[in-house]
Amino acid sequence: MNLFIKKPVSAAPHVDAGEPVEGSLHGETTLKRVLTARQLILLGVGAVIGAGIFVLTGQAAAVHAGPAITISFILAGVACALAGLCYAEFAALLPVSGSAYSYSYATLGEFIAWFIGWNLVLEYLFAVSTVAVGWSGYFNSLLHSIGEVAGGSLGLPEAFASAPFSVIDGQLIATGAIINLPAVIIILGICALCVRGMSQSAFVNGIIVTIKVTVILLFVAFSLQYVDTSNWVPYIPAAEGPGRFGWDGIVRGASVVFFAYIGFDAVSTAAQEAKNPQRDMPIGILGSLVACTVLYIVVAAVLTGMLPYELLGTAKPVSTALEAYPNLLWLKTVVEIGAIAGLSSVILVMMIGQTRIFYTMSRDGLIGRMFGQVHPRYQTPHKGTIFVGLVAGTLAGLLPIGVLGDLVSMGTLLAFATVCIGVLVLRKTRPDLPRAFRVPFAGIICPLGAIICLWLFSRAFKDNWHWMTTWILVGFVIYFGYGYRHSALRNKISA
Repeated sequence: MNLFIKKPVSAAPHVDAGEPVEGSLHGETTLKRVLTARQLILLGVGAVIGAGIFVLTGQAAAVHAGPAITISFILAGVACALAGLCYAEFAALLPVSGSAYSYSYATLGEFIAWFIGWNLVLEYLFAVSTVAVGWSGYFNSLLHSIGEVAGGSLGLPEAFASAPFSVIDGQLIATGAIINLPAVIIILGICALCVRGMSQSAFVNGIIVTIKVTVILLFVAFSLQYVDTSNWVPYIPAAEGPGRFGWDGIVRGASVVFFAYIGFDAVSTAAQEAKNPQRDMPIGILGSLVACTVLYIVVAAVLTGMLPYELLGTAKPVSTALEAYPNLLWLKTVVEIGAIAGLSSVILVMMIGQTRIFYTMSRDGLIGRMFGQVHPRYQTPHKGTIFVGLVAGTLAGLLPIGVLGDLVSMGTLLAFATVCIGVLVLRKTRPDLPRAFRVPFAGIICPLGAIICLWLFSRAFKDNWHWMTTWILVGFVIYFGYGYRHSALRNKISA
């Protein structure tokens, strides 16, 4: 069946903003090269700084790692740094949309590329939904804060601001709520912005990133005086079972907060819209990763120092910590505004990433042509964007944040491991290709990155094996039912 047919790889020529995208069909509207290195870094920061700080940090500390959540962030950051180096080499060598999917197609073959592409759908699509649920929590909290200042009651009732389903011991349980309405609304609003254009999206993202980084720095500066070091004792709580505290909990926490680091992966999906991808993609990927890792560790330390970790397992842990200090209630409102802005940019970048994955897979014939169609005026994959908005909005309106976040991390870890392996494969099969960026000590860094990512994946898989297995099986049905027969590369070779 030749499931491992590979795309031919050639050295990517230098491209300018006005040049058409490589591989575009005659007469078709294509994506537009508009992004600079600064905008790529801001896209990375826009995706990385958000749910990790404002949502997942508190939950991972409360359930898995305790104050040692900082170690979890370091462990996840090391894995991401190793994978980030590999992404940088690929992104400079193959500046196309599709991220790990495109890299796998060129190195490991079509079937593996489909498997990774399908997991990238899991990563980005569920990331949009996960972050929207967190956005909803902070939005409703802000409404309550405004109501308190006004001396009245403001905010949506719980039935319209929380998920109608919860997950207990792997089973969906009805909560009595109707729909998480704010989560649905923010997704649909950002979907409309993404349809409008990449330049407009990048401009809005730049403004949002400036706001949320400023808010985070304010939180650290004013909250340091309220850090009680006794909340860090014991720094590593005694183990209470698999994945609950102790060193096993630290590792499990790392697999959870890994979700927070997927921003640089989203940068690579925009390679086909970068003005000078050979130079700018490594800068965007690695620059955003380094800047954000430092912020994560600092905020995690301050947060667990302000409040006992057991109390941080909420949908808005930063606001929860600030609520304990009357003198910081003004900062709580500022943080809520920053969180709303920050999580909005994460949704924006994740939605851009997902639609570009669909765009590339569609051009390869593995999914419907609808996802590869570009708007003649806005030059965006508008139909795919609308589809992503509708599906992500449905998921965000119905499901809780915990199960969504775990699935995102699992899809991300598989993609990262594959990219690490792909760099070694391409080094062996095509050593002649000129590489604008090379992974240093690739024989050590690439295998180590793959091993750590797969190890973290196995930790999350233990708790979610039935969800992940179902997702993979559905992907196989779609590939063998549609993708295999409509593969553009396979049909071209067979012609």
